[in-house]
Amino acid sequence: MEIRVNPTRMELTRLKKRLVTAKRGHKLLKDKQDELIKKFLDMVKQNKLLREEVECELVGAFKSFTMARSQMPANVVEESLMIPSARVSINIRKENIMSVNVPRLEISREEGKNLFPYGLANTSAEMDSAIRTLSAMLPKMLKLAEIEKACQLMADEIEKTRRRVNALEYVLIPQLENTIKYITMKLDENERSSRTRLMKIKEMVMQG
Repeated sequence: MEIRVNPTRMELTRLKKRLVTAKRGHKLLKDKQDELIKKFLDMVKQNKLLREEVECELVGAFKSFTMARSQMPANVVEESLMIPSARVSINIRKENIMSVNVPRLEISREEGKNLFPYGLANTSAEMDSAIRTLSAMLPKMLKLAEIEKACQLMADEIEKTRRRVNALEYVLIPQLENTIKYITMKLDENERSSRTRLMKIKEMVMQG
């Protein structure tokens, strides 16, 4: 497919410049795409390991809670968890990775005097174990959320970059090359026609 233009030398020069720019842009986008994919795969691997770790620790904490509930009256369990033992705040900032703004979550905690927000006399060791595990897990869970969101944003950017690379590689660059070829052929054809006319005129002049 060609771009509709007037077959002039000025147009030919303009299209050749566009082709150089398009090829340069294609190379830059292709390099960006390759680097994005590399970083994305590293993040996916990191995400998988962290998710497995978090899920394993959550299973342990839930088991402890289940044991605690079986050993303690329901009202005691509820009362034990009503008062928070720490105040947590989360600061969200952005970090630019290959033109993708990924979130960075920073946690700050104000610990209470005691990790356990209840008297230890009426609660089981399983309850203490579950509270301790979940308290230690909070930074990991936030890190997991951060990485998963970053993976999602990186995947979107990879797809967007892939579409732009394909548009240049399979649409614009071939169009420019075909149009340049067409104009070149037309100009050559016009030049041959002009040369033939001049030769005929010269021949007619010489015969006259």
